[in-house]
Parts: sequence; structure tokens; C-alpha cells
Amino acid sequence: MTSTVDNTPEEGTSTFPLPRTCPFSPPDAYAELRESEPVSKTVLASTGREAWLVTRHEDVKKILADSHVSADIKRPGYPLQVPVPDEVLQTVRPMLLSMDPPHHTAQRRMLIPEFTAHRMRGMRPHVQQIVDRTLDSMIEAGGPIDLVTALALPVPSLVICELLGVPYSDHAEFEIWSAKIMSRGISQEEYLEAIGNIDSYLDRLVTIKESEPGDDLLSRFIEKNRATEVADHLDIVTMARLMLIGGHETTSNMISLGVLAFLRDSALLESVRRDPDLMPKAVEELLRYFSISDSGTPRVATADITVGDVTIAAGEGILPLNNAANHDDAAFTEPDRIDFHRTERGHLAFGYGIHQCIGQNLARLELEIVYTTLFERIPELRLAADFDNLQFKSDAMVYGIHELPVTW
Repeated sequence: MTSTVDNTPEEGTSTFPLPRTCPFSPPDAYAELRESEPVSKTVLASTGREAWLVTRHEDVKKILADSHVSADIKRPGYPLQVPVPDEVLQTVRPMLLSMDPPHHTAQRRMLIPEFTAHRMRGMRPHVQQIVDRTLDSMIEAGGPIDLVTALALPVPSLVICELLGVPYSDHAEFEIWSAKIMSRGISQEEYLEAIGNIDSYLDRLVTIKESEPGDDLLSRFIEKNRATEVADHLDIVTMARLMLIGGHETTSNMISLGVLAFLRDSALLESVRRDPDLMPKAVEELLRYFSISDSGTPRVATADITVGDVTIAAGEGILPLNNAANHDDAAFTEPDRIDFHRTERGHLAFGYGIHQCIGQNLARLELEIVYTTLFERIPELRLAADFDNLQFKSDAMVYGIHELPVTW
């Protein structure tokens, strides 16, 4: 199944994603747009659809909190970033990220208790054990080694598998499927095949848990749902897909990018060594600085709305860009510098409003433990490749590094 779209934008219209001149910095055009055209038209390179880019921090928050925008991928005008034919799209079961109230509200309310700060604090010893075991294997193997495959992928994969009750022995398959699903450059056939594979796998898993529940998030959700009936079997499968992909894809990329930031700037590493209590703020700053899910909050207007001096018409797609917003000097002093002592708060790396990332407390916990433990146990860690030769994920909807060679 293939289709052809004309990806050639009209004169003066950009093509998204915009190019980076430095893989460690946002596209240069973001600063230019914030200054001269903070709400501007673009064409999505992967699908040919048009959308409005929103680049200022204040405006991105406004969009994400506006009741006159929708996250529903089936609405005409939604800025879809993967090449799914319309006839197929209409049959897709929406994920939590792509639901509007009241369905979104009901399902999210049932999940919130699983991700509270209190519950995450209770998980700290177990996450620490996972990190320690993973580092044991990494140290035993010796350097040079690829940190992505040795640490950045296994830790969040193990954590989310245990949380959901997914056998970790199957991780290699769903990591491949996840990478394909998150790629903008994927063909329709590859995308639909990856979705089909992961949903078939999770359909079997959810079916088992419906009759043989265990002590895991999916089983608890299924049990609570028997009383509330806010979700059916396919809703639960789709929810499991979102958490399985989101639970390891985003955190693994932040692990590798954060480690690279520490290795490139010894002053950053020295600051958290002198003051270990600084690490939570370091995590927040790295999340703000990289904002790896830059276009992860697409919306479509359900009524005419005004953003700045631009009217976005009902039915038009919107991309509120988290990375552009988090580098807005109206919200953050010297935003293009990593500053662990930054006093400004309110970054949008986890989104904003009713769809703000439900797993953000888990991500913070994993990042804090990984960064701290890695440099405590391997203080002499260093890059085993030239920075200019690293391959960054410029084709993916979640930014990161394909490989990070390190040694000690």
C-alpha cells in the first residue's frame, strides 16, 4: 500500500522537521521564527500535510491548554507525521495521547495512581538494583562499548517491562518495532507492519492477564476496569502499546544524550560530583535543554483560535514545538546554555495541560539514578569516538543517538 504526496511547500513555507546545524542545539530557524514569525505555516515532509508551527513558550502553553484544540488523530486537518492512509487511519484505535475528554479523562484517571511521586519513591530501590545489575554486566564486558545498547536501552526497557508485566525476554522485538513506529522516514508498509506486530503481541499478553492477573500495572488496570468499564480490550492493548513504547524510547534517548552532555563538559560533571543534591536539578535542565519529543504534541483546531496576531482556523493542524519553547529567552535566561543552577521553572519537555506525560516521575527517577550511579562506578568514563562522527536520530520523532561508544 503506497501513496504519493507532493511535499513541495509553497514559496515562503518551511518543510518540517527543520534542519539542525549542530546536533546538540535546536534548529537555528527556531530562534528566527520566535523573533519574526512565532506562528508560521509548514509542510510535514513525511506526509505532505500542512500545519502551523508555534515556537514561543507562552504560545505553546496556550495551545496545549486550549479547549478548542483536539488531540484526535482522526480529525481532518490533524498534522499526522507518519504515512498512514486515511482509510486505515479511520480504523485505528486511538492511544491515550490521541484521545479527547471525556474518554481521555476516564482512562487517565485510572492510570494516575500508578505514577504518583509517592509510588515512584517506592520504586527507587528496585530501579537502583536494575541499574546496578546492568552496570555490572557493562563493566564486566569492558570498554570500548556502545552505551546505548549496554545501558541506555536495557534500563528503561527492564523497568517498563516489569511495571507492565511484559516478559523482558521479548524486549529485542518490541525495541525494533518501536524504533520503526517512531521514525518519520518509514514507509506505510513498514509502519503498519510494526504496529500490527506490537499490537498482536500485546493482544495476546492482555488476554492472558484478563484471565490470569498478576502484580503489575496492566493487571491492576484490568481489575479496576471490570468495575468502571471505561476501556474495552482493544483500548487496553493500545494503552499498553503507548506505555511500552513511551516508557523506554524517550528515557533511553535521554540517558544517552545526558551522558554525552556530561562527557562533553567536564564542568557539568564536576558540579554534580561536588554537590550530589544538585542531580535532580541537573535532570530537569537536561530535559529542558534537549526536549527530545519536540513535535510530540500535535493538535488540530476545533474552532477558530487566535495565537499572537495569527488566527488559526478550525480544522487546521498545529505543531506546538516543545524544543523551540524551551529555548525561548523570554522564559529562560541564556536558554542555549546548560545551567544546573537555573532558577526558572516550567519547561515543557513533558508537554503541558491535560495530556502532560503521565510517566514523567518515572523518567526523572530513572535518569537521576542512571546518571548518578554511572559516574560513581565509572568515574573515568570517556568518549571512544569523535563527537563529529556520532550519528544522531534526525529522522525520528524522539531525538537521540543511534550509538554512543565509550570506554574507561
